[in-house]
Amino acid sequence: MARSRLVVVGADAAGMSAAAQALRTAERTGRDLEVVALESTTDTSYSACGLPYWMAGDVADGGSLVARTAAEHRARGVDLRLGHEVVGLDRQAGRVGVRELASGREYDLGYDDVLLATGAQALVPEWAHGIEGVHPVKTLEDGRRWVEALERRGPECALVVGGGYIGVEVAEAFARRGIRTLLATRSAEPMAASFEPAMGALVRRGLEKIGVEVVTGTEVTGLEGGTEAGEPVVRAACVGGRELRADVVALGVGVRPRTALATGAGIGVGERGGLTPDDTQRLADGVWAAGDCCEVWDRVLASSWYVPLGTHATKAGRVAGTNLGGGSACFPGIVGTAITRAGDAEVARAGLLREWAQAAGLDVVERTLESTTAAGYMPEADPMTVWVMAERGTGRLLGCQIVGGRGAGKRIDVAATALWHGMTVAEVATLDLAYAPPFSPTLDPVQVACRSLADRME
Repeated sequence: MARSRLVVVGADAAGMSAAAQALRTAERTGRDLEVVALESTTDTSYSACGLPYWMAGDVADGGSLVARTAAEHRARGVDLRLGHEVVGLDRQAGRVGVRELASGREYDLGYDDVLLATGAQALVPEWAHGIEGVHPVKTLEDGRRWVEALERRGPECALVVGGGYIGVEVAEAFARRGIRTLLATRSAEPMAASFEPAMGALVRRGLEKIGVEVVTGTEVTGLEGGTEAGEPVVRAACVGGRELRADVVALGVGVRPRTALATGAGIGVGERGGLTPDDTQRLADGVWAAGDCCEVWDRVLASSWYVPLGTHATKAGRVAGTNLGGGSACFPGIVGTAITRAGDAEVARAGLLREWAQAAGLDVVERTLESTTAAGYMPEADPMTVWVMAERGTGRLLGCQIVGGRGAGKRIDVAATALWHGMTVAEVATLDLAYAPPFSPTLDPVQVACRSLADRME
């Protein structure tokens, strides 16, 4: 069998999962496969989700966030080339154009298959360009900048722009370092893109308890720059008409999928701007894609959705690698499960928002339950709030959200499993779940909320 070459564009979660899995599968199937991975930065296989916790001081150094080093990838047979940017894709010729950033040298590299794992790019508003101390929190290099700025400059005031997952996590990181922190979001409550308004209000309270000032329904419209010791710095930020001091500004206004390489080669994108491979991660003949540059199939909505998350990227990369190595695998989709923390509040969700369900033409019923993480008489018991939503008539669970104290958040996995299998709220209510007073009330709060919703529909 002739040797074939797989070129992987992007060497983070999806790309390197695919590279490693392709080689493992090829060894099993007897395929002679060469894997070349091209990455424009100097970093590979790291946890971007860990950046806020590095900034907070929970993680000792950036190396702790690296799951597998470049040397380890190469030892496993991947020709990993860091600092090599792919500047063009010629599908007809079966080759990519590559620029070695350190030298400026350009060369073409042929392929039999190419995997696009180009990820996503942080959105940076126009007013944020060119001022020291204003950065997104997206890459390992961003993390290095932030840790250096926090340790060297010792800022007193921080502004976080954006109330999504990254914004909430970074605001917590700043507050825990003793920095006076303001979080500004355009929405009525933090995390409005993922949580119902009442649950978002609980997130806001969690941040306020650790000293974060949360300004909702407003935008940052500009920054005033200055100099300090000859270096450019932030002097003030205009937030909803207020001029505020901000020594540093963290940007958490979202990301967009990197698709220019694909679209430049005549490959289209989906309704939400991401690439849309099939369930084997194939885009076109000889072209595959995985990770944050892609939309994913939402099993509850039965449509493609853009959910950039490391867990999806790693699993989709593994599926792509299996197929590229001569095996067979499919990516079965997602149910929108996510979890984070806002101060002492654990925050988790799975499934749909009411707005999404109604836009899809679903008739829904919802219920909110106040409970505790353990039996109420136990010292471990912390308050928790559970929101559940089901389809009227069928009783099918459509969404669940949880905000509460320690032990609340991971309960979302029960709802995620139920959503995955299309269970009704009545079925969730009868599941055999673990119980002991230090861990749960007699009936798990997710089950009680589902039982109440089922009774309401009956």
